[in-house]
Amino acid sequence: MKDDPGRYSSLHASEHAVRNRLISLPRRTKQLMMLLADAVGFFGCVALSTWVHLTDAKDASDLSFAALGTMVVAHVLARHLGFYSSIIRYLGMGLLVAAAYVAIGSALALAVAGWWFGLTAQPLKLAIAYAAFCGLYLVGSRYIAQYFLMRRSPSIKNVLIYGAGEAGARVVHAMHGNRSYRPVAFIDDDDTMHGKRINGIRVYPSPALRRLIDQHQVADVLLAFPSASRRRRQEIISSLEELSVHVKTVPNFDDLISGKARVDEIREVDVEDLLSRPPVAPDASLMQATLLGKSVMVTGAGGSIGAELCRQILRVRPKTLVLFELSEVALYTIDQEMRALSKRLDINTEIVPLLGSVQDSDRVYEVMRHFGTHTVYHAAAYKHVPMVEQNVIEGVANNVLGTYRTAKSAIRAKVETFVLVSTDKAVSPTSIMGASKRFAELVLQALQGSNNGTRFAMVRFGNVLESSGSVVPLFRKQIRDGGPVTVTHPEIIRYFMTIPEAAQLVIHAGGLAHGGEVFVLDMGQPVKIRDLAMRMIRLMGLTVRDDKNPNGDIEISFTGLRPAEKLYEELLIGENVSGTQHPRIMQAREDYVESDVLRPLLDELEQSVRDRDVGRARDILMRTVQEYCPTNGIDDIVWVETQSVEAGASKVVNLNPGATRPS
Repeated sequence: MKDDPGRYSSLHASEHAVRNRLISLPRRTKQLMMLLADAVGFFGCVALSTWVHLTDAKDASDLSFAALGTMVVAHVLARHLGFYSSIIRYLGMGLLVAAAYVAIGSALALAVAGWWFGLTAQPLKLAIAYAAFCGLYLVGSRYIAQYFLMRRSPSIKNVLIYGAGEAGARVVHAMHGNRSYRPVAFIDDDDTMHGKRINGIRVYPSPALRRLIDQHQVADVLLAFPSASRRRRQEIISSLEELSVHVKTVPNFDDLISGKARVDEIREVDVEDLLSRPPVAPDASLMQATLLGKSVMVTGAGGSIGAELCRQILRVRPKTLVLFELSEVALYTIDQEMRALSKRLDINTEIVPLLGSVQDSDRVYEVMRHFGTHTVYHAAAYKHVPMVEQNVIEGVANNVLGTYRTAKSAIRAKVETFVLVSTDKAVSPTSIMGASKRFAELVLQALQGSNNGTRFAMVRFGNVLESSGSVVPLFRKQIRDGGPVTVTHPEIIRYFMTIPEAAQLVIHAGGLAHGGEVFVLDMGQPVKIRDLAMRMIRLMGLTVRDDKNPNGDIEISFTGLRPAEKLYEELLIGENVSGTQHPRIMQAREDYVESDVLRPLLDELEQSVRDRDVGRARDILMRTVQEYCPTNGIDDIVWVETQSVEAGASKVVNLNPGATRPS
């Protein structure tokens, strides 16, 4: 007779309903059910041990009142040890210890009663038999209940853990009772670990990986080796890419040590692991040169780079850290984070959160003078290419005039070192954003030649992973939403580095500055954005849908280059570059504009900003930044619509020269 699938489906549905009903019962009802069940269980353990120990039914009946007393003692101990306040679904290894205490404690009570009242000639043997049955009952009943309540449903994923060290063991412990994950096996490269069990989970060698994934229908592979080198992590991640599993990870070692993360916080794979960039240890002397014991100001402190600069600066223990930010929300967030970090690391730095705009020179000077600022890291900028193209005047005012006014205030306040955070888009720019950042570089180079106090330096680098506006968080969201993943062009490439590495190198460059240098960070090899998207899709356990695989999960859609967007980015203007004492920092020697030539251009730019004249502002950028070669027209939303309306009105007037406005 063939099995009836409908009958099994109905049974499964009934079981699921009972399980959900039990889970949703009020807490007191569950406790009462456990008390009643244990009353029967403890009484049964005494009766069973008596039956095993004694063959005389009369003697056994003489022990009935001892069973009641033992049951009461066992209940009291169980309640005291938290058996009735614990959630069965989340019981861990502590259950064995607590069960042992209850079993041994109540067994001693039974032995004393049997000896004191002369109920048996061998009370110790009776107690031993009872303790065994009681321990088995307590552990067995709880695990059976847990198994039923946690019985596999479609929402529970089988997980394979790569790394059988302390981190892996702690993750498995944290997963006990978790309704989302079930660990089924460990993978480890250490031969001495193979065949052993950790928290009941067996350890296998890496060649067994594919077989285990197929055998257990593994959905996720969790990387649990936070102290492994980045090179080793990259090798393992590459080996997992074609296995159609979702690869996740525990936080890296630095985050665990610093307290920023816990080992049981499961995350997506850090995209920095996809980059073949071995980390370089920080140079303490360069880190401390402009920070230790000094008053430091970070403009744009709430942005991606600004916030990371603040984190790293604080660890060097400056005297004062001024957080200067236009956005109240961003300022509040970074201020709270800095105060928490300062407390955790016992740092006595004065943290000063201040609202203000870098375009307000009086406010900037007031702050610098009041706090005796020694070092400024100028990270405040509008950086999103399409956004600045659509808001030209605001972009130019903030990126060029804001930098100029902040730099002039620094000279006036006798600041020692001023470091501009620049971008690779300033090289042969095709966008307003890139041209405005190159103009800002020219401003600082001109100011360097006309003052004998402040050292100005510029640090130029490419994209940073996970920053606001980066493709990485966008791709991740698109993949989670089912796609498509949008890439502008199949051949578009970008340089990438991590936010912490970029901020660290910016600080290093500040320590190298003598005045007027353009520092260029070694960004490694450029990354093709299409390849990055494909790797992210595969590492999330999905497949790419294309002509070769029409049934894939996620499609990559090519949307075309955005206005002013470049296919390739560059870091250098010309070939005149030299190394520095830091292996990741180069120094570029580039042409600049003399101060007496630049000053009239700045005055003209300020006037165009006051007049809201987008065309004139763009023309000034083209005259000043000789490499600026726009690939699009003016895309400023308000300007384009205003010009369209004015052109239409002019056309109407020309067609109807005698027309008057109706009354």
